[in-house]
Amino acid sequence: MIMSEPIRATRLAETIADHLERLIAEGALRPGERLLPERELALKLNVSRPSLRDGLAAMERRGLIVTDRQGSRVAEFLRPLTEPLELLIQNNTQATFDYLEFRFVVEGAAAEMAAKRATDLDRAAIRAILDRMAAVHGDDDSAAEAEADADLHSATYEATYNVMILHIMRGFSQLLRRDVFYNRERLYARPGVRDLLLGHHQAIGEAIIAGDGPAARRAAEEHITVTRETLEEIRDADARLAMSLRRIGRRDLVAPER
Repeated sequence: MIMSEPIRATRLAETIADHLERLIAEGALRPGERLLPERELALKLNVSRPSLRDGLAAMERRGLIVTDRQGSRVAEFLRPLTEPLELLIQNNTQATFDYLEFRFVVEGAAAEMAAKRATDLDRAAIRAILDRMAAVHGDDDSAAEAEADADLHSATYEATYNVMILHIMRGFSQLLRRDVFYNRERLYARPGVRDLLLGHHQAIGEAIIAGDGPAARRAAEEHITVTRETLEEIRDADARLAMSLRRIGRRDLVAPER
């Protein structure tokens, strides 16, 4: 009898840890999100605060929870991968196009999977994002539209129900939101691009909602192809401008003719 209580307490803590781990794996709890205060979280999970503390401690040992004075939050467990990658690609101009080549492969497959696997809740979430995207497009707010763009892709990854796609692409999405690969607002500011990309996103979202896998794949691949082509045009225009400026600036380096 003396040993039964510690055993039950240990098992409960493990059960709590396993439950939270599953929520993180499935994407319900996202890296960086702060959990409810201990008292509220214990009530939500219907467990005692000591058992919750033990469960959170187990999660911290697994590297999935970080606890500080402000409470507990989901660890950004992909940062050991994305942080050095961010440093590597910042001065590598080819990295942007390698990233888009990678996304061409993944986005098409993810959109097709999402069309086949999305639940009614997933479809409702995608519909809400499409509505928001159309609204901010009408407001001529390129920053808000770029955020809705990232949210649509994130919702697509979630609807694949593939944890590898979800977490790896979510990690890349965070780099994209910080304009590590390219400046999204500058992309949206290019004449005609906002209308074009809105059409792509609507085609992707509508195909997923309709459950049309091949159409979703085609729309996603076209979206990445056009994004790449536009960024190449921006890069080439920048290179021509830089060359022009260097030609003008040569006057400061050449002695005047006598």
